[in-house]
Parts: sequence; C-alpha cells; structure tokens
Amino acid sequence: MGVASFWHVFEGFMLVESSQSHSWDFGHADHSGSRRPLAFRSAPSHFLPLKTTMFSRLSASKAALKPVATAARIPSLPSSTVRFLSSNAGQAAAQPPLASRTALATASIFTVGSIAWYTHLYGSLPFVGEVHANSPAEDGLHPTAYPWSHNGLLDTFDHASIRRGYQVYREVCAACHSLDRIAWRNLVGVSHTADEARAMAEEVEYQDGPNDAGEMFTRPGKLSDYLPAPYPNEEAARASNAGALPPDLSLIVKARHGGRDYIFSLLTGYVDPPAGVEIRDGMNYNPFFPGGAISMARVLFDGLVEYEDGTPATTSQMAKDVVTFLHWAAEPEHDERKKIGLKAVILFSALTAISLYVKRAKWAGVKTRKILYTPPVDKHH
Repeated sequence: MGVASFWHVFEGFMLVESSQSHSWDFGHADHSGSRRPLAFRSAPSHFLPLKTTMFSRLSASKAALKPVATAARIPSLPSSTVRFLSSNAGQAAAQPPLASRTALATASIFTVGSIAWYTHLYGSLPFVGEVHANSPAEDGLHPTAYPWSHNGLLDTFDHASIRRGYQVYREVCAACHSLDRIAWRNLVGVSHTADEARAMAEEVEYQDGPNDAGEMFTRPGKLSDYLPAPYPNEEAARASNAGALPPDLSLIVKARHGGRDYIFSLLTGYVDPPAGVEIRDGMNYNPFFPGGAISMARVLFDGLVEYEDGTPATTSQMAKDVVTFLHWAAEPEHDERKKIGLKAVILFSALTAISLYVKRAKWAGVKTRKILYTPPVDKHH
C-alpha cells in the first residue's frame, strides 16, 4: 500500500473529544504537493488509534507528529459535545438553547389557548364527555363491571354455566329471539354430548327439499342444522311484538356497548319508574336501556327454570348463565384463542431469549475490542 493511499484510508480515523485541550496534526501532502494538516483530538482512554505495523514503515518525514492548539483548529464546545464541527449536528449543538425553549413555550401556549377556547365555546373539555352518575340520561346507566369467571388471560368459559345458560335460552328466550349463527353441532363438546345434541335436534321439524317429485317436505333435525328461529320472517316477528323486532342474539354481546355487563344489568335492572317519569302503554322502565323505556318486559323471575344440576334458579343466577351462554355464542373460539395466545407468548419469549444470547455472543468481541496506536520506534536511539 502506498503512502498516499494509506493516508486516504487513515483519514477515516479522525476522532474528536472536546474534553481535551490539545490535538495532534498529522501533516501530509495533498494533490497539489503542499502539506495539508489534519486536526485530531486525543481519543478517549477506551478508544485509541489502530495498532498496526504499518506505522513502523512510515518515515518521520511522511508523518510528523506535532501538537497544535485546539483553539486554532476547533472552536470550544461544551465538554459533553462530541461531534465533528463540519456536520449540521455539531452546528446545532453549538447553538444556544434559547431557540428550542422559545419553540416549546410557543407550542405550550398555543395548546393551552386552544383548550381554553374550546371550553369557552362548548362548555366542556375536548375529548371528555359529560358524565352524570345519578341520572340515566339518553344512553342509560353505565353497567357495573362484574368479575366474570372467564375474564382472566388464562381463564376459560365455565361450561357448566354454558349448559345452564342454554337451558334458560331454550325455555325463556327462544320464544322471541333467534340464534341464527349457532348449529346443533356447535354444542357438542361444549355444553352437551353428541347424543344429547342429536336428540334435541331431532325434536325440531325442518323443511327440506325438493324431493324427487319436486315437493318440499319436513324432516327431523340433524346436527348440521342451525337452531330454529321463532318466526318465519321479520314481518311476523313485528306483528307478534307490537311492532318491535326482537334482535338476533348470536352476536348480541359484541353488538352492545358494555357487552356482558350491559346484558346482565338489563336483564336484572327492571324497576318501577321514578316519580315524574311517564311510560306509555306497552313499554317497561329499565334505567340501563337508552331512554329508559323498553318494549321487552321482565322475563326472569326466581324459580322460573328448574336446573338439571340442582343449582338454585335465582334471577341473578339465570341472568349470569344466559349471558355466559350468549358470550360463548358470540365468541365460540374464546378458549382456543387463549390457548393459542399462551403458546405464542411462550414461543416468542423463547425466541427473544435465544436472540439476545446470540446477539451478546456475536457482539461481545466487537464491543470489547480496543484500538491501539503504537508509534514508530526511533532506531537511532
């Protein structure tokens, strides 16, 4: 490697540290033949010039070391600044912090002024709605957050409660509400055995066809059939409920704000209307329903259902069980999703630990490497 080529490579090792008061000038010849100095600062104790035998081959006339005053080469900077002065970052660091503080103060004043202006115009803080805890208002009372047994990250559905909830739905809710997204086979392994689900399906007559003669016929239900709807169409449903349409319950837990807590509070929240509140005929008062007036009358009463397992059928117990069943109907993959999530957490945690170990092993030699510079030995001495 020639001397000129070497110095082009060596220029990349310029080190700057403002905490030192002197730097070194490695003079070398440029393309015009004149000697052009390179200003260096002393490197920190943990970062010294490269230890190599190339320097021993350079004559003193090609690379002369002489101290140069820092003030003549590099303007004084704060001791914490370690940057090249030729870069924009170094110039920005050298500027006083007055400009940034002014910009921060301006942004703060603008933000506070905007919030004050909005509050003055609309009477409330932005992004914060008014809350009246003691009045139902138009959106209804906010339901209480109940400690459901499947709330935890590793908790699954209470399948005994799902079975009882299906019984409540079948004996109480199915008279008005459909469950279009649930088939008999979905109950197998969750709340009932295959024989129990098949027996319940066969109790229902389904229209099928056409047959070979082109006629429609009825047959007993199969596991592949969906749970029957109480009404043949929407018009029949409205005609039987004074113009109100009972909603399908397949996704009711996800379709209502508050989910399980709202459904439970609605089923157990029927009370007499307070003084001054008028409810027209055919409507019922429920403070959890938006507006307070609901077409559906109270349907759950103590002892209404006789559970197969002997659980006392109180109003709150039946509401809890049917809400658990409806939550499963809206999210049948709930238990499997949590199992897959746990497996994913374990897998990615192991991969992260392995990656950190490999990274430390690979970079340990690089991070602990020290670059040393051994000046050439004067053979005359």
